[in-house]
Amino acid sequence: MGRINGIDGALPGPAGVVPPVAQGETIAAIATAIAPQQGSVGIVRLSGAEAVAIARALFYSPGRQRWESHRILYGHVRDPRTGQSVDEALLLLMLAPRSYTREDVVEFHCHGGLMAVQQVLGLCLSQGARLAEPGEFTLRAFLNGRLDLTQAEGVADLVAAQSTLAAKTALAGVQGKLTGAIRQLRSTCLDVLAEVEARIDFEDDLPPLDEGAVRSQLATVLAEVERLLATAESGELLRTGLKVAIVGRPNVGKSSLLNAWSRCDRAIVTDLPGTTRDVVESQLVVGGIPIQVLDTAGIREASDPVEQIGIARSRQVAQGADLVLLTIDAAAGWTEADQRLYASVRESSLILVINKVDLLADGAAIDSAIPRGLPTVHTAAAQQQGIDALEQAILKTIHADHLTPSNLEFTVNQRQGAALTQARNALVQVQQTIEQQLPLDFWTIDLRSAIAALGSITGDEITESMLDEIFSRFCIGK
Repeated sequence: MGRINGIDGALPGPAGVVPPVAQGETIAAIATAIAPQQGSVGIVRLSGAEAVAIARALFYSPGRQRWESHRILYGHVRDPRTGQSVDEALLLLMLAPRSYTREDVVEFHCHGGLMAVQQVLGLCLSQGARLAEPGEFTLRAFLNGRLDLTQAEGVADLVAAQSTLAAKTALAGVQGKLTGAIRQLRSTCLDVLAEVEARIDFEDDLPPLDEGAVRSQLATVLAEVERLLATAESGELLRTGLKVAIVGRPNVGKSSLLNAWSRCDRAIVTDLPGTTRDVVESQLVVGGIPIQVLDTAGIREASDPVEQIGIARSRQVAQGADLVLLTIDAAAGWTEADQRLYASVRESSLILVINKVDLLADGAAIDSAIPRGLPTVHTAAAQQQGIDALEQAILKTIHADHLTPSNLEFTVNQRQGAALTQARNALVQVQQTIEQQLPLDFWTIDLRSAIAALGSITGDEITESMLDEIFSRFCIGK
């Protein structure tokens, strides 16, 4: 049965009831990020029928502390074989069904770092728990009806969010706002299907089908599906972010631009050409979009083998970037080297950054040889000027200038978008079937396809292989 351990094969859906996952194995995992000398608290989480028994075997709580649900106990984690204390900790009990997984859940709140949590996890495994697979706690929450599939994916998005806007849209998914929209669409399609099938089965006993009403209902559903699909591109930007490469000749101010933009001295700045030998990276958020900014070595003909390696990497970064900021020196104007560099990146999404405009003589015109029609920004990076205009140009170029918390309540991810596309295509086919005056049996074929596609989004219709694919992308411990 793959990831679904201890279950007889039934999956959520209108056709049956899912057996409680607590009948399966008790799982354990470290639920917090761990790193040496970082993090004051580390959490080891258990879920399953034996979670409390394992906790009782490992945790010594002095005094008369009561082992009750949603209570925190103080004590020590001890190795039952030796009696040796492993850590001073807190124990949190959350008994079924009032827990994240709707099973008995126990959390050891240990000291952070590496050793304490790893030792506690090892003791849990020695007492019969199994190491959880990625996303298995959330999978159990889904299988036990605690979350639907869009809420579960919202949890993963919330954990991975890199901006406040990404976190906001992810939280909307966790709260079931996308679920409500999808289930309303599916309910309407089910109503239409019931009306159509009733006419097929009891044609002589019912009045004729109101074809106009059916057309209207399907048009409304299709319009809402299109609206949801329109959020897919924004959702992808919020989740994966944007890779932006700053490229140009040596000494045009690329490193100064990175420093001004990131508001820190990420890159070394000197008057010597070739100072930047390798790619320098900075993580920023622009308009709610996570952006990985890459300052590259100045591209020119070089004899220094180390600089040659840096230049080769610069070309690779430019080719792999989502957006290229081609940076030139306003005072030097458009040179032959700039033209060659432009020719090598012109197929990319491109913004021309004319830097050092503060060094132009009063009244001097910027070089007329600069290609026309390119999105262009004027900056004086050393003076911290033009950064806001650069950010607005980036958002406009990637069509993200409309993304604000007020007009983007939630977004659909790639899987959900693919299912919505299937639903849209099926609904369009139903409309064509009606137009062609085909028998009602033909209507039901595509209506069922649309209903199945919408059901796969929320998990009302799902296969084990789909669950494996979805939850394998989660972190262990969530």
